[in-house]
Amino acid sequence: MGPLLPNNLIPMEWNSIIAILIGIVFGFVLESSGFSSSRKLAGLFYGYDFAVLKVFFTAAAVSVIGVYYMDYLGYLDITQLYVHPTYIWGAIIGGVIMGVGFVTGGFCPGTSLCAVAIGKLDAWIYVVGIMVGVFIFSELFPLFEPIYDGYFLGNITLMDSFGWNPYWVIFIFSIIAVVAFYVADWVHKKVKKVFY
Repeated sequence: MGPLLPNNLIPMEWNSIIAILIGIVFGFVLESSGFSSSRKLAGLFYGYDFAVLKVFFTAAAVSVIGVYYMDYLGYLDITQLYVHPTYIWGAIIGGVIMGVGFVTGGFCPGTSLCAVAIGKLDAWIYVVGIMVGVFIFSELFPLFEPIYDGYFLGNITLMDSFGWNPYWVIFIFSIIAVVAFYVADWVHKKVKKVFY
């Protein structure tokens, strides 16, 4: 029963190797999907291309349904899965910075590295900007630390916070995804008449 590493079903030494292989496959899928194009990625915000929305909604829905279904069948113990700790101020400020960077640069950190791998100049500039930001943050960390560690809520999920039934959350999320796909297609048709 999974997870594989905590239950010693695969040795710890394989952890990094498996992570690298998953990263390579993920990068290949991103490039194959056209996500190394800043124009395609920024299209979500301007209403002319909703591939990003559809891919990530589909990935999230398939993942959460798969995880809970494997838990239901006994192949996976969901209580052993790692949940990243929640720091509210860090999440809000980081989300705003990431969102502004995504809209202005047309990349997120993962897609920018994918675009660097195929030699796109705008992605190189974006990655250099990320490195400069990381350097500034690390050098000024004592100044940012109260915000970074601010409003710590622990390793929680929305279901834990509100006491929601996870199966209802998954069902509602799936409905939201279907509605989002429909709205995205409707907006795309309207914008297509303007731009094309």
